[in-house]
Amino acid sequence: MANLKEIRTRISSVKTTRQMTSAMKMVAAAKLRKAQNAITQLKPYAEKIHQITGDLLVASRGDIDNSFFAARNTKKVLLIVITSNRGLCGAFNSNVEKITLDTINDYKKQGIDANNIHLYSFGKVGDKALKRNNFNVVVSDFDIFDKLTYDYALEITLKLMEEFSKGTYDKIEIVYNSFKNAATQILTKEQFLPVQIPENSVIKGNYLYEPDFDTVLDKLVPESLTMLIYKALLDSYAAEHGARMTAMHKATDNATDLINDLTLSYNKARQAAITTEILEIVGGAEALKG
Repeated sequence: MANLKEIRTRISSVKTTRQMTSAMKMVAAAKLRKAQNAITQLKPYAEKIHQITGDLLVASRGDIDNSFFAARNTKKVLLIVITSNRGLCGAFNSNVEKITLDTINDYKKQGIDANNIHLYSFGKVGDKALKRNNFNVVVSDFDIFDKLTYDYALEITLKLMEEFSKGTYDKIEIVYNSFKNAATQILTKEQFLPVQIPENSVIKGNYLYEPDFDTVLDKLVPESLTMLIYKALLDSYAAEHGARMTAMHKATDNATDLINDLTLSYNKARQAAITTEILEIVGGAEALKG
């Protein structure tokens, strides 16, 4: 059994760790509240914009002259991978890395050359993992979570639309964690370009366009795509803080359990030491009597 000094040192160390995990839990909870409000307010609008875009496409009965809707023979792919800048959030980042790896392997099985699969990385943790595996990371963005604004999402969207228009990529997808609640994150992979029709889009009567269909669609497409990017970033940001809060809560509970176990071991060791001292004293007294 470890001596009393070693056990006291371990108890002190674990208590310090528990203070840190408890503080990180509270910080994550405060950030989660703000991030959750942001994504909760945005989601209905983002989903509606995407739905309207799909409805217009269905209403056009495929008679549309817009390159962002046209499916292509996929030879060059861009994956937008969203992770976090910091760890200590459970399997939040490793899950995204895994689905990214699976997606890359699927494309390779389809005959797409590895050199034609590029990655746009948001977040330091995922970026390190992707580069460690020698993937083609063409852009690394670590500042995104310091400026999570619509304008920045629009800037990213316009760049991606330009690359798609030039034929640099035939398909662009987003991989991230979608926020459900503090304890649950849903791994999500969405197609960014070409634009897909939502499954629940249906023809709902006749549409009147002002000034005309093409002008409306030209305005609507960038807005819909920007909302996809912005929603994914806000989703991932909220999911990150939820995952970190849950992980730190479990770590704090585990530290408490460990402190209780060590305290019990300390008391047993202390009791054993006292018993040993008593026996030595009694033994010495008996020896003196003899």
